[in-house]
Amino acid sequence: MNNMSLSEVVHQLMHSYKKQLHDGIENEGILLPVNHIRTLKCIERVPECTARTVAQRMNQDKAQTTRVLNDLTQSGFIQKTENPNDGRSQFLVLTKTGKQLLTKINRVEKQAAAQLTKDLSPKEVEAFVRIATVMIESVRVPAAS
Repeated sequence: MNNMSLSEVVHQLMHSYKKQLHDGIENEGILLPVNHIRTLKCIERVPECTARTVAQRMNQDKAQTTRVLNDLTQSGFIQKTENPNDGRSQFLVLTKTGKQLLTKINRVEKQAAAQLTKDLSPKEVEAFVRIATVMIESVRVPAAS
């Protein structure tokens, strides 16, 4: 039995996963910072996504979010479309180029996960996800009303 503490195991796991992702992203020639990638993933997952939605979901200030969104727009990965429900905001959508980039990123993430879980059974992976989710939820800050 291993004598590592929970904090040490979590730290090493995060480091291992990040290294796998970094190496895969580098091998694919993707030159975006992690924050930009996370923003693209947020836009992909959230229907009718706005800048405010991104800022809230990523727990970032509006200025930081605006800088990232401007970078992604100028790089041709996202575009803004009119929000018919609120003239003060715009919906964010991935461009064809943005979707292609996310396809590469998703492939890299799957490869990293496969590498980390190659010696685990599907039931062990399922148990890990369940336990990790409980741990994450236990420290999540409730949204302000």
